[in-house]
Amino acid sequence: MNREFEWGVATAAYQIEGGREDGKGDSIWDTFCHEPGRILNGDTGDVACDHYHRFREDVALMAELGVTAYRFSVAWSRVLPEGVGRVNERGMRFYEELLGELQAHGIRPYVTLYHWDLPQALFERGGWLNPDSPKWFAEYAEAVASRFGGRAADYFTINEPQCVLGGMNGTEQAPGMKYTLRDRLSAAHNLLKAHGEGVRAIRRAAPHARVGFAPCGWVMIPKNDSPAEVEKARKVYLGLWKNDPTGCVTFFSDPVFLGDYPKEYYLWYKDVLPKITDADRELIAQPVDYYGQNIYSGAHIDIAADGSLLWEGFPSDHPRTAMDWDIAPEALYWGPKFLYERYKTPILITENGMASHDFPCRDGKVHDAYRTDYIHTYLVALGRARREGVDVRGYFYWSLMDNFEWHWGYTRRFGLVYVDYPTQKRIPKDSFYEYRDLIRAHREGKR
Repeated sequence: MNREFEWGVATAAYQIEGGREDGKGDSIWDTFCHEPGRILNGDTGDVACDHYHRFREDVALMAELGVTAYRFSVAWSRVLPEGVGRVNERGMRFYEELLGELQAHGIRPYVTLYHWDLPQALFERGGWLNPDSPKWFAEYAEAVASRFGGRAADYFTINEPQCVLGGMNGTEQAPGMKYTLRDRLSAAHNLLKAHGEGVRAIRRAAPHARVGFAPCGWVMIPKNDSPAEVEKARKVYLGLWKNDPTGCVTFFSDPVFLGDYPKEYYLWYKDVLPKITDADRELIAQPVDYYGQNIYSGAHIDIAADGSLLWEGFPSDHPRTAMDWDIAPEALYWGPKFLYERYKTPILITENGMASHDFPCRDGKVHDAYRTDYIHTYLVALGRARREGVDVRGYFYWSLMDNFEWHWGYTRRFGLVYVDYPTQKRIPKDSFYEYRDLIRAHREGKR
């Protein structure tokens, strides 16, 4: 990994900002969190990490960490309270001041436009089921890119579209309503069209900008390096999953990077497909500059005699995080390798990290050796991919600091920085200093 490699951290607006004030409109997560029984312990993101008021302190922590890049999301309803129309100048000014602070510390911003927090006003107009939703997103994207100007040159349109649709398939994520398969597929198509409209809007407003897309998914890991096992893992990872079409990589990435959905999609779901036109395919496949992928874990798989997928996972005593996700460093080798072979686009690891039940010890420090080991082992795997020719341009640890972890509330901690929520005191963990030293060593060519 050379000096041009981007070393970063990532966050999301609803999870850290708080600041439900100064003209901000509500998002579906504001509404969802205030519905009784939705979130563990009745937690909400009303205050979260109070980043809205403490962003300068947080950027100073990034500077101490030595990162070269920061990936954050914009709260759509903070800048456009109704989702379209009137711009909230106080909300826009918050992000402009954040960008200025990053610029002053030499940290490159990567702006994510949508990290799950649809304006409530747009949800009440049908949300992603409304055929106008791609145009809403384009208006929002152009408003942001035109105001961010020369201070931001890197954008992601949609973060984890798989999880956006997850909120329409159960009750754990906002909006917490179970939609029919027909409606979910229609929403997915509109989401992809919104991506395409967003790319066009960003390029109109900021022709210098670089644009990406940030899906997610568990990596299928070969049980060994034999050609048969590698091909089996590749086939499943890059295949369409019949029982969960919107949960796999190719459902969203093939239309963006290859120009069309997997061919099986048209056959298996012909009775519930939305209308898909050549103009839609052209819109969705707008050229992008890099492929962002969020990778946390993986699984071993097998294929039954009838061709169906057997998800094997790992043994019950395999190390896991506080999210009960398997620790699988090899996912950061096989994932980028398979994705680069298929899509031939520069890759950024836009999220990778682990949750645990951290707490300050009697010396007042947070000793998280497990996270330090996690970062090292995953980066070793990523380094192997780069040495073998995979064009990986950067790594963003999730997350800079502990934050509101969706339906888990504040019970899961992913951060390099511990947040004491009652006082909002920030305490860098041992992993913070280890990541700092690792960045320094690589930038100085020592590792």
